[in-house]
Amino acid sequence: MKLFRINTPLSIISRALLYPPKLRSSAGGALALALAFSLSSCSKNKVITLDSLLSEMTDRYSITEYPDPPYQLEQFSSYDRRSAEPGKEGWFANADYTQFIREEENNGRREFVLFDHEGPGVIVRWWMTFAGAGSHEGTVRIYFDNNEEPAVEDNILKVLSGQLLAGEPLSSSVSPESDYYRRGHNLYLPIPYSEHCKITYECDSILISENRRKPSVYYNICYRDYDKDVKVETLSMDLLRDSESKIEKVNQQLISSPDMDTEPALLSGDILPDSSINYSTGKGRQAIVMVKMKIEAEDIKQALRSTVIGIEFDGTRTVWVPAGDFFGTGFELYPSDTWYTTVNDEGMMQSVWIMPFRESADFRVHNFGEQTVNVNTEIFLEPYRWHRNSMYFGTSWHEYHNIKTAGAENSGGTGEHFDINYIDITGKGVYAGDAVTVYNTADAWWGEGDEKIFVDNEPFPSCIGTGTEDYYGYAWCRPEKFSHPFIAQPTGAGNFNPGMTVNMRFRILDAIPFMEKISSNIELWHWAPTVINYALTGYYYIFPGTEINIIPDEEAVARPVPTKRSDIIKPVVDDNGIIEGEFLEVMAVEHGSAETQYITAWDWSNKGQLWWRNGETGDKLFARFTIPETGMYDVTARLSRARDYGIISFKLNANPAGGFFNGYTDGEEVVDISLGRHMLLEGENILEVMIHGSDPRAAPGNMAGIDCLELTKL
Repeated sequence: MKLFRINTPLSIISRALLYPPKLRSSAGGALALALAFSLSSCSKNKVITLDSLLSEMTDRYSITEYPDPPYQLEQFSSYDRRSAEPGKEGWFANADYTQFIREEENNGRREFVLFDHEGPGVIVRWWMTFAGAGSHEGTVRIYFDNNEEPAVEDNILKVLSGQLLAGEPLSSSVSPESDYYRRGHNLYLPIPYSEHCKITYECDSILISENRRKPSVYYNICYRDYDKDVKVETLSMDLLRDSESKIEKVNQQLISSPDMDTEPALLSGDILPDSSINYSTGKGRQAIVMVKMKIEAEDIKQALRSTVIGIEFDGTRTVWVPAGDFFGTGFELYPSDTWYTTVNDEGMMQSVWIMPFRESADFRVHNFGEQTVNVNTEIFLEPYRWHRNSMYFGTSWHEYHNIKTAGAENSGGTGEHFDINYIDITGKGVYAGDAVTVYNTADAWWGEGDEKIFVDNEPFPSCIGTGTEDYYGYAWCRPEKFSHPFIAQPTGAGNFNPGMTVNMRFRILDAIPFMEKISSNIELWHWAPTVINYALTGYYYIFPGTEINIIPDEEAVARPVPTKRSDIIKPVVDDNGIIEGEFLEVMAVEHGSAETQYITAWDWSNKGQLWWRNGETGDKLFARFTIPETGMYDVTARLSRARDYGIISFKLNANPAGGFFNGYTDGEEVVDISLGRHMLLEGENILEVMIHGSDPRAAPGNMAGIDCLELTKL
């Protein structure tokens, strides 16, 4: 599609000279340049309309300029109202559902108010999910400009993801592989209003008392708050019908793959360890408009993390990020397709962020790893006339390496959760999106935390949400993959189990302008007390002179990436001779599931155990642990017993260890049993567990639970 901009303070003629029509959509061809609503260069004479907003949404250049007229991006959500002040009790409260602004009666109806803003403004992103009987069966109403009659009135799912107002992808739910009622429902159709907007939800199932809220209704609604003198045309159903063809065209543009008809600059070759290749240009008034890159290496996972893209514009570096994270695939290749990034099945990675510069650009690829990598890069440039509101593109990356999570109190943790930082930027610019690459190590959800984004030193975040997956557009921690122009989960393998998850969110109409500072944060709220890796990438546009708190971390990108749980949680006997069951590395299990379990009520040494469920008689489980010194050891196992636990036996390094252990008891307890005296080897040792059926009194399950092993060297 053409990179023409619409609704800028330039004349139509100067627009055509400014951005030649080179970047085109392979699906739709070049789009005709739309007429501006005003030829005046004065922003106060502009009129914000549905049509102008749709044009802005598909204009790839628009985000490179500071918004004119300016706006504040804010959010209403069902966040837990106990989160009232940073650092105070309740700041990490987690009852982020069925919390409304108020309850009111309208024409005899009980309606709960989700959104109430004195305009002018535009709703630019609306997300919801539901759980519980009747939660999604209610009626949503949108009232404009203090009118007592709603302009929109229908079932909530029809409005959000049922294409009542717009087709896919402006109205959609994710992941399509998830059960429909376990999805995040997203509406990206802009909803402008000139004076006021109120959104209510009528649902007979909702019950709110002092101690209970049901069913579960979660929502995040982002909106632009304009100054009072900005002219905004209120959406109506007539306008919506008149815009059907434009909406359909926008939907097609959003899912079309852009292509170039110009020759790229090539940057390719083998890169030795601690070496770089680079492309530089001193020809100014240009923009990098597309980057294609393919990386080949013996260890491609490590190469995606240790191969770093660094870009300087006009002598200042604003981009420093591992290649895999820049293109939204983490340190494994997973296909995805968004408005800004694409990764295909062959491993070709593509970016279409617009990166303007006035005088020069230096695009550098550096290998911080220990292996040689081969990189093939194509860099596409187009003319760009620097405007007074033009900004530089920037990307930052950092990892919270082996960070300890607090865990929920009822899961054996402390409940002392904390916020972690995407980025702090001091100066003026626009926050354009972010991504997380998480390597989880527990059989528990890691992303219960809410986003908290502070703009221009505000004391309370103007954007505070209801959960990490909600922020990224999906719901209920679901691991299924999805791609959407503005949100994506290329992999969710680490959502419920040890493994990697990648989440992305890109902002267009919901980009966040800031005049003085932005601090973007998210809670690290994991259900289990464990250790994980949590890498954060931020995307933004900034004016010269801004300061950023994230600096390049060469040590971090050079570290070996984890490919299994034990790369982070080492199965090593500690200084007291103890290896926790939940730290054992499970190498194989013949049937059933082996996972970590954390429950405060049990008398486990670290509030967790290795939990094997639903194995069959004769099945075996093999687990690995390491010790620092060869020798003869007395070995004691601390094991769980309950009504649904089976009869098991052990071997150490293929040698019988102890006798049969009957895990049945009419209650719950943890007991110590001797596994005997064994010669154990420095380094790796193997524990074998075998199921021998169950006590006749036992309930089904054939469970086995190992709290810990204690080794005493003789």
